[in-house]
Amino acid sequence: MFSTMDLLMGANKSYFTSSLIPFTVHKLQNTKIKFNNQHEQISSSFSPQDKHIINLDETKQIHAHMIKTQYNHNHAISFEFFQRHSSPASLFNFIITSYVRNNSPIQALRIYAYMRETDSEIDTFTIPSILKACSQLSWSLKQGQEIHGFVLKVGLDWDVFVLNALIQMYTECYNVESACSMFNRMLERERDVVTWSTMIRGYTRSKSYGKALDLISEMQFLQVKPSAVAMLNMVNLFADLGSPKMARLIHAYVVKNSDIRSVGVPINTALLDMYAKCGNIALARRLFNRLNQKTVVSWSAMIAGYIRCNKLEDGVELFTKMQDENILPNEITLLSIILECGFVGALKLGKQVHAYMIRNGFKVSFTLATSLVDMYGKCGDIKTARKIFDRTSKSERDVAVWTAIISGYAALNFLDQAFELLRHMRNAGIYPNEITMVNLLSLCAETRALHLGKSIHAYIDKQGILSDVILTTTLVDMYAKCGDIDSACRVFSEASTRDICMWNAMIGGLAMHGLGVEAMDLFSQLQRTGMKPNDITFIGALHACSHAGLLSEGQRLFDRMVDEFGINPKVEHYGCMVDLLGRAGKLDQALEMINRMPIDPNTVVWGSLLAACKQHKNLQLGEIAAKRLLEMDPNNCGYNVLMSNIYAAANRWNDVAGVRKTMKATGIKKAPGFSSMEVNGYIHEFIMGDQSHPQIKEILEKLVEMGKKLKLAGHVPNTSAVLLNVDEEEKETSLTYHSEKLAMAFGLISTASNTPIRIVKNLRVCDDCHSATKLLSKIYRRMIIVRDRNRFHHFSEGSCSCGDYW
Repeated sequence: MFSTMDLLMGANKSYFTSSLIPFTVHKLQNTKIKFNNQHEQISSSFSPQDKHIINLDETKQIHAHMIKTQYNHNHAISFEFFQRHSSPASLFNFIITSYVRNNSPIQALRIYAYMRETDSEIDTFTIPSILKACSQLSWSLKQGQEIHGFVLKVGLDWDVFVLNALIQMYTECYNVESACSMFNRMLERERDVVTWSTMIRGYTRSKSYGKALDLISEMQFLQVKPSAVAMLNMVNLFADLGSPKMARLIHAYVVKNSDIRSVGVPINTALLDMYAKCGNIALARRLFNRLNQKTVVSWSAMIAGYIRCNKLEDGVELFTKMQDENILPNEITLLSIILECGFVGALKLGKQVHAYMIRNGFKVSFTLATSLVDMYGKCGDIKTARKIFDRTSKSERDVAVWTAIISGYAALNFLDQAFELLRHMRNAGIYPNEITMVNLLSLCAETRALHLGKSIHAYIDKQGILSDVILTTTLVDMYAKCGDIDSACRVFSEASTRDICMWNAMIGGLAMHGLGVEAMDLFSQLQRTGMKPNDITFIGALHACSHAGLLSEGQRLFDRMVDEFGINPKVEHYGCMVDLLGRAGKLDQALEMINRMPIDPNTVVWGSLLAACKQHKNLQLGEIAAKRLLEMDPNNCGYNVLMSNIYAAANRWNDVAGVRKTMKATGIKKAPGFSSMEVNGYIHEFIMGDQSHPQIKEILEKLVEMGKKLKLAGHVPNTSAVLLNVDEEEKETSLTYHSEKLAMAFGLISTASNTPIRIVKNLRVCDDCHSATKLLSKIYRRMIIVRDRNRFHHFSEGSCSCGDYW
C-alpha cells in the first residue's frame, strides 16, 4: 500500500538514472498459453497517428540518430513514416513505444530517465508506454511507484488511460494491494471496461479468486458490458478455479455477451483450455472440433489439455495429426507440452518431446531451456535438469531458470544443493523472487529447517520482496511445520489479505500442535468473515479435534459439514473421524463408521483404526484392521510392524515371530526410527545406538548425566515400550539409546541454554521417551519441542502440551 505523500516524495528526477540496471527477467509461468496477453490499454500507450510498427534494429537506428543529433527533432530521419512526428514529445513517445513493443523495456526506461533529467514534455501518451515497460520488468515496482508519484505531481491522474496503466503496472509487479487501492479510489464514472478487466486479471494472477469473482458480480450489477479481452480474463480466472460447474456458467456468460459471429478463435481456444483444466476434456475436444479456423495456439491448447488430464496417448496422437494437417508446431506448442509434462510428472513424454526438438533442429531458445529445466526437475530427473542448466549461458540466466533448478532440488529435499545454488544465484547478481522464496520455504518446511526458514524470511523483508497471499501462506506453513507456532500465528495475524488456503494452513498448523480449542476458535472466526470453508478446512479442523481429544466437537463439526455446508465427506474426512473415535477409545464406534462408509475405506482409514488398537491394546480389532491393510498393501512394513507390536504388548511372542518371519520371507524390511535436529543451518540425524556422529563421545557423556538426573527425579523406565522378548535390564539399556534421546543430548551440548531444543522423529514417540522428556524439560529448564509422526509435543516445566493424549 502507499500514500500520496510517499509517492510525491519519491518523484525525483535522479531516481531512474541511479537505479536502472541492465537486467531482464522472463517469468516462466508467463510462457504458458494465455489468451489475454494483448490488453486493451496497449493501444492507449501510443499516439493515435502512430500505426507503423518497426523492429528492434530499426528502433536502435532511430535511437542512435536521436543521440547523434542530441535529440534535435528538426534533423531529418530517413524513415519515411517518421515525418508525421512533428514534436519532440511525439518523437520520444514513438521511440519509447517501439522499444516496449520490441520487448526492450530497459531502453525505454532509460529514455524516460533522460526526459526527466532534461525536463522534456511528458504527456498522457508517454506515461502508459513507460508503465508498460515497468510491467515487462516485474521487479521494477520502485520505478513504477516513482512514475505514479510523478503523475500525481504534474496532475496527469485525470486520464483513464494513465490510471488503467498504473493499475496494470501494479498487478504485473505483484502489488495487487496498490492496484486495488487505486481501483477503489476511482469513481464509478471514471472506470471503463479496461479498468474492470485489468483488475480481474490482477486478482487472478495473485490467486485472489474470491475478489475476482466479486468484481465480476459487481460488473454485472452495474451492467458494465464486458469487452472481448475482459471475457478472456474471466475465462482464464475460471480455468484456474478448475470447477466444471462454474466453467459452464462463464461459457454461457460469454455466449450471452457476444455476437455469435464475433466469438473468434482466441475466446474459443481459451474456453477449451478452461474445460481441459477443469477436467472436462471431452467438452474441450468438442469445442476444438467445432473451430472453423484452428491456429497453432488452438492445437497447442488441446494437446496440452490432454496431457494435463493424463491422456498422454491422445495428446501424442493429436500432435501427430497436427503435423499431418501441415500445422507445424512452434515454440508455443513445445512450451505448453513441456510445462504440462512437468505438471503431471510425465517424464517419458517430456523426454520424447525433448528428443523431437533435437531431431528436428529446433533452436532451443532460453525460454525453452528454462521450461526443460523446470520439467526435468518436477519429474525428479535432477541430473538432466542440471545438465541443461549448466549448458545455458551464464550471462543469460535469469530469475526463472535459477528458480526452476533450485525448485528441482527443493522437490527432492536436497537442502544443501538448493541453498548452494541460491548463493551462486545471488553472487551472479540475480535476486530471487517470490516464486524462488516459496520453493525454498517449502523445502525448509519439509526438512524442518527452522533456522534456514527464518533466514529466508529475514531476507524477504530486507530485500522488500512482496509477500503475496501465496508467499505468506507458505511462511505460515513453514513456521507451523518447523514447530514455531507462535511465529506462524504472528505472520497470519499480520497478513493484509487472506484466502481460504491461508486459513487452512493456520487451522492445520494449530491442529498439528494439539491446539484444538484455538483451531476451533479460528474456524469460528473464518465463518464470521463470510468466507466459506472448503473440504480441506474441515480436514484440518477435524484433525484439531482428534489431537486435542475434542470428541463431541468433532462429531458436531462432521455433521455440520454435511448438513450446513453441503460438503460430501471424502475418504480423508472419514479417516479423521475414525482417528478421533479411536484416540478416544471408541473403537467399536470407529469400526461401525468404517462399515457405514458410502465409499471404500483406504489404508489411511484402516491404519487409523490399527494405531488406535495398539494404543488401547485391543488385539481382536487390531487383527481385523491388520488383515484388511495387508490385503490392500501387503508389502507395507509399517502395518506388519504395528501388528507385531500389538502381539508383543500382549506377550504373544510366537505371533511376533510369525509376523517377522513372514516379513523376512517376503523381503520386507522395517524402516529404522531416526530423529533429527537443525543446529546452525545443518541437519544432524541420529539412529538408535548410532556411533557415527563426530561428537558421539560428548553425546554419550551427556546421556549418562541425563540418566542419573532422571533417576534422582524419580523416573522409572517404562519397559513396556521395548517390544522385545528380553530381560528388564536389557530393555532399560535399549531405552537409553533411543534416537530422540541421542538428539536431545546433542541439543543440550550444542545450543544456548535459553533456546528451545527442536527435534523431529519419523515415528511415534514412545511412552518412556515422552515421560522422560517431560522431566528433562524441568531438570534442564529447557523448552523441548518434538515433532513425531503424528503431531508436535511442546515439553516445558515437566509437562507436555498434548496432556498425555497422543
